[in-house]
Amino acid sequence: MSLRIAIFDDNKNIRDSLRLLLTTEAGFEVVGLFSHGLDCIEDVRECNPDVVLMDIQMPGIDGIEIVRILKKEMPHIQIMMQTVFEDDERVFDSICSGASGYILKTHLNTRLIDAIKELQYGGSPMSPTIARKVMNKLQQIPQYIKPEQPHNYHLTLKEKEVLACVVEGLSHKMIADQLSISYQTVRSHIKKIYEKLHVASLTEAVAKAIKQNIV
Repeated sequence: MSLRIAIFDDNKNIRDSLRLLLTTEAGFEVVGLFSHGLDCIEDVRECNPDVVLMDIQMPGIDGIEIVRILKKEMPHIQIMMQTVFEDDERVFDSICSGASGYILKTHLNTRLIDAIKELQYGGSPMSPTIARKVMNKLQQIPQYIKPEQPHNYHLTLKEKEVLACVVEGLSHKMIADQLSISYQTVRSHIKKIYEKLHVASLTEAVAKAIKQNIV
C-alpha cells in the first residue's frame, strides 16, 4: 500500500521538484500539490494523504497556521515542515502547532526520502541543526527546577546509547553509522524506546531523557 503524500508550497518549481523526487521512491504516491492553504481542509480531505509536506511561508495563511487547522480537524495526519527558515521562533511554533518533523530545504535532495520514512515509522525527523535547537531549548530549564530522579524504564544498554544519540540531535542514519548498526536496527530500537518511555515523538523522548536524567 502506497504512502500518500500531499505537498503545500507556493513555488511551482519546488512543488514539481518535490513531486519528481518523491515519485522515484517505490511506495510513495504524491496525491496533491497546493500553492496555498486557504482551502486546506477541503483539499486535504479530498486527496486523503498520510503525510503532508508544508512550507512555512505561504500566501494568505502561513504554514504554521495551516498545521494548527489541519491537526485540529485531522489529528492522525503527519505533517513535516520544509523551509529555508531555522530561527527558534518558527521552529518551536511549528512543533507546538503539531508538526511531526522539520527539514530545511537545503537538505531536501539528500534527506527528504529518509525523513519521510522516519515519519512513517513513528519518528520525528529533523535536520541536525534543528534538532540541536530543540535540544538546547529543552536544556534551558530554569536552574532552580531540579531534574526528576531517573526512572527505571528498563532500557537496554544499546537503547540508552541510541537515546543518547537522539538527544544529541543525530538522524537515524547518523546513529546507525556511529553505533555500527543497521538503519533498520536503529528504527527498531527507537520504536522500543518510545514504547518504554511512553512517548510518541522525538521531541517528547528528548524532553523526558533530559528532564529525568535518563542518559
